[in-house]
Amino acid sequence: MEEKLKWTKLSSEYLFKEQWFTVRKDSCERADGKIIEPYYVFEFPEWATALALTEDNKVLIVKQYRHALGEVCIELPGGCVDSTDETNEDAIRRELLEETGYTFESVHYLGRTSANPSTNSNLMHMFIALGGRKTDIQQLDENEQIIVEEISLDELMELVDEKRIVQSMHLTTVFYALRYLDKIQFVK
Repeated sequence: MEEKLKWTKLSSEYLFKEQWFTVRKDSCERADGKIIEPYYVFEFPEWATALALTEDNKVLIVKQYRHALGEVCIELPGGCVDSTDETNEDAIRRELLEETGYTFESVHYLGRTSANPSTNSNLMHMFIALGGRKTDIQQLDENEQIIVEEISLDELMELVDEKRIVQSMHLTTVFYALRYLDKIQFVK
């Protein structure tokens, strides 16, 4: 039944292509024969993020300016999966070290999410990192300016309650991490 919902791509044309952002225009056909054109798709690299806990159970948050919103945002550490990363776990461990200077005893995969599956082709891979220790200095990309803070889980929940974390995929990661830690449960 679900196969009847899938589209067939008839043609594709790249309109803009760079390392961090690519736009293509597709022509598609639905199973019922209806042609959908143009359909615009944004291609991004895969992303990885983590709720990162230190050895003493502090949550690492990062603050950085996000130009598209014109705001300094409170986020979880993370970033793009690079071609040099063998796995998504390698990517998040590298990103955690680069952005925060922390290494972690263990990293657990929580799942994947999409910013917008109607237009974006990529996924964000969610992790929880445990047992973090400050082992290095930040190794930021040329355009990054990141403030790292350690907060308690209660302070994290205050940020969520106050709706101060606007990055929706990071909120999704917080949710799955809290479920992993048995801090929230579904009512049956």
